[in-house]
Amino acid sequence: MTRELFLELYTGLLREMLRIRRFEEKCAELYSLTKIRGFLHLCIGEEAVAVGVVGALSETDAIVSTYREHGHALARGVPMDSVMAEMFGRATGCSGGRGGSMHLFDASRRFYGGNAIVAGGLPVAVGLGLADHLTGDPAVTVCLFGDGAFAEGEFHESANLAALWHLPVLFCCENNRYAMGTALAREHAATDLATRAAAYGMVAWSVDGMDVLAVREATERALAYVRSSGRPCFLELQTYRFRAHSMYDPDRYREKVEIERWKERDPIPALGARLVGEGLMSAADVEAWQEQVEREVDAEITSAIASADAAPLEPVEDLTRFLTTREGDPGRIEAMS
Repeated sequence: MTRELFLELYTGLLREMLRIRRFEEKCAELYSLTKIRGFLHLCIGEEAVAVGVVGALSETDAIVSTYREHGHALARGVPMDSVMAEMFGRATGCSGGRGGSMHLFDASRRFYGGNAIVAGGLPVAVGLGLADHLTGDPAVTVCLFGDGAFAEGEFHESANLAALWHLPVLFCCENNRYAMGTALAREHAATDLATRAAAYGMVAWSVDGMDVLAVREATERALAYVRSSGRPCFLELQTYRFRAHSMYDPDRYREKVEIERWKERDPIPALGARLVGEGLMSAADVEAWQEQVEREVDAEITSAIASADAAPLEPVEDLTRFLTTREGDPGRIEAMS
């Protein structure tokens, strides 16, 4: 790659991480103001995973995510005003205001949630992979989930079927070392998750999830393997969330010194430092460029908030719009079209 291409790649990744970070920080403020209600799970600190994985996908690839999915949705191209409206529970949201923070969904971009149940997205991803396999579609389904989901039966069932049936699924485990408040070593007798996943006959390896370039390179390599072999692959993305599990969480299970130690590996300043270290930009130019990006992102966020504030709530009469009553099957819920 030429110097210009490296500069374009690095600044593009850095811009997207900054955009997600500012969005998440603003969501925390809006939650405190009760503009956003319910549960709110922030990915601050984990932006390298969202940007590195999602940015490597093609438009035809599918994504299945978790309840900590704001960054994944934004990186996928779900418009910020659509995401913010969903957070506000407005009818113009990407899920019609019915899902909120944990259920972002955009079928037009093959973004299939946002799943509030731990490990709930894994069988969905296997189903999508099976559908593409049966129709001969070359797409890959990427399933993002946490280390807590690895302990659930759904992971092991899904991994087994994907390997057994040779399905094009890329399992991406965001190992942030805590399943809610339970440390990895208190939940798993063997903490090398990539080695355990390999037991299902999948190619698997661990990646520094705080390095966006390492994440992107590993994802590109994994995607190439899945596309060429038609078999699943597993990435263990070793990352860390700087905030508590959710806005309700007092975060008393971690030492502050541990959090501060991980903040020294913050993926955003790390990539800025790499721009300087590789001679692509001066330190002063990086600082000025970042300030300009933050102004642009803040303007985008302000516009998204104004749009969400002005958007209507779902009309009461629409609450039964997807409900039909059939003889002998009262209250059957039909799938949203």
